[in-house]
Amino acid sequence: MDERQLRILRELGELGSVTAVAEALLVTPSAISQQLRLLQRSVPVPLTERQGRRLALTDAGQALAGAAVEVETALARARHTVAEFVGRPDGEVSVAAFHSAGLALFPMLLRACAGPGAPALACADADVPQEDFPRLTREYDLVVAHRLDHAPPWPRTVTVTPLLREPLDVAMPVGHPLAAKQRVTPLDVAGEPWITAHDGFPVLATVEAIAAAAGRRLRLVHRINEFTVVAEAVAAGGGIALLPRLTMRPHPALVLRPLSGVQASRHIDVLCRPERTARTAVRTVLAELRRAARTIQDRDARPSDG
Repeated sequence: MDERQLRILRELGELGSVTAVAEALLVTPSAISQQLRLLQRSVPVPLTERQGRRLALTDAGQALAGAAVEVETALARARHTVAEFVGRPDGEVSVAAFHSAGLALFPMLLRACAGPGAPALACADADVPQEDFPRLTREYDLVVAHRLDHAPPWPRTVTVTPLLREPLDVAMPVGHPLAAKQRVTPLDVAGEPWITAHDGFPVLATVEAIAAAAGRRLRLVHRINEFTVVAEAVAAGGGIALLPRLTMRPHPALVLRPLSGVQASRHIDVLCRPERTARTAVRTVLAELRRAARTIQDRDARPSDG
């Protein structure tokens, strides 16, 4: 038995005929009769009986019709609860981001959602290989993820909202000989010691592309995933590295130089399961992430003094 069949039984008890029930529910009498037959098959005792022209409910039918009222009431209450949850603007929204994106986006997001009636944020950092970001959408409402230009697209099982396309520049100490150049090439940097990410993380693929373009193996001296630690290691003379242009805070001891001859950029996207965006609070946080990304983009486009 299902909700529709129980409702038909309830209406039959009140209206007394299949035709009247069909008119009330805006369906054909044959459709009503079919549903009553299906309901009767699931119950071992008769539910209806003829009383002249009227189709009346038996005692069992009346008992089941009474239960149908309780079922409809419970379902209506459940639907109202779900609608309230979906439409609630101040519901909790969990957001995961890889480290440099969290550094750039979380402060703006937290300030934007600090007022009364705003979504309640639950932020987390998530440093995972590129292929693992979609799996995080099981645990979090929104996942800020990154992938390289030449990497496979995100799977169709997640909804993708683009935020930024961010260049990866070569970082070096201020006094480094290559700092005098406006741009560097793979041959310029191939002989330098490199600080790069662990296997499976997006930046490493670009470092490998630099080696291929230069036609020689690079010397990878340190493996560090967290970009703020990488920046300090570069500043201390530990080697050169690729650092993101937009989401990293400027470091006074470093210079960043664009790289020619290799595609060195990444896409920063928000991933989520499609059903999560049915919630008002999730859509609000997603809009604030997009607004924060535009702020970062505009800041980079603004001409610097001097």
